[in-house]
Amino acid sequence: MKIDLTDVKKLSQWLQSAEKEELSDIIRYFYEEASDNECLELHKLACEARDMHYHGRVYFRGLIEFTNYCRNDCYYCGLQRSNKCVTRYRLSEEEILGCCEKGYAAGFRTFVLQGGEDMYFTDLRLCRIISKIKEKYPDCAVTLSIGERSKQSYKNLFDAGADRYLLRHETANEEHYRKLHPAELSLENRKRCLYNLKEVGFQVGSGFMVDSPYQTYETLAEDFIFLRELKPHMIGIGPFIPHRHTRFAGYYNPTSRHTLILLSLVRIMLPKTLLPATTALGSVDKQGQIKGFAAGANVIMPNLSPFEHRADYALYDNKLYTGLEAAEHLALLMRNIESIGLIPDLSRGDYVDMQKAGVSVSSDEACRKEKN
Repeated sequence: MKIDLTDVKKLSQWLQSAEKEELSDIIRYFYEEASDNECLELHKLACEARDMHYHGRVYFRGLIEFTNYCRNDCYYCGLQRSNKCVTRYRLSEEEILGCCEKGYAAGFRTFVLQGGEDMYFTDLRLCRIISKIKEKYPDCAVTLSIGERSKQSYKNLFDAGADRYLLRHETANEEHYRKLHPAELSLENRKRCLYNLKEVGFQVGSGFMVDSPYQTYETLAEDFIFLRELKPHMIGIGPFIPHRHTRFAGYYNPTSRHTLILLSLVRIMLPKTLLPATTALGSVDKQGQIKGFAAGANVIMPNLSPFEHRADYALYDNKLYTGLEAAEHLALLMRNIESIGLIPDLSRGDYVDMQKAGVSVSSDEACRKEKN
């Protein structure tokens, strides 16, 4: 297969129009046949595509994992409701606001509230929390990652001040979806939720797992086609990592290679997207997140959650706990990013077409804050 790796704009145009068979062929080529040098050239093109819009900036989000209760029983997830080995927790409103206070002092201007589909957190409770965050920190963005809800619920959360919503579709192929989820969940509803979120006004994130059970080149091609149609503002792509208390325990030993290839292809296809170097990527490769930035990523989410609960939010086994994923080691993380020629940016970091004036914090100021 002949692929022109000299012109990022031509490759972007091709990926934006390629049919399913062509997309599956290019993914297969980079997985199976491409040399290390060709993969390196692909990653360089992805960085070129990113920097045309974001100029080498890496945006930081403060992650708050505020509940690990979940009503769902997704076959791959360590938080599935049938897993009796999980130590369940919920953060109180005061604890969530305390995480925000700590994050704001460190320089964060985006907070990501992530949790399982926990119906204890009604619209009323969530809207009160969101409103308090926005009232206290009006220069900050609030991102939610709390699963499938009604369109009216999404509107309530948006009206309370939430700015962004992350909801990975995981796979755009119906048969594949059925092999990963119980019967009460549907791909149709997941897609409907994503379009509802866009209609309400959120900056919307979607995405998928890499090397998940039963994934094929064809299902990956369908993921690309769906992302082209949805045009999300953010795309989360990370390696599938088995959890020992699910049916996929011991499924395989994940690596970073395939994820890095797909990060680059997605970046080139949708160059304006906000693309995280995920904790999962760092969990399978000690240098995974730095490699992710070298493959076109431009977002990272250090953890602001209370120490005593971080191990309990285990979507998968061997979650990264080196320290660099934690907000407490922000200055070192920023220096690592600077070492590969990128610019750490703690501003709101909105999607490029929606960017508003925000507050940036230099790495020097972050270092001072950490020392104090």
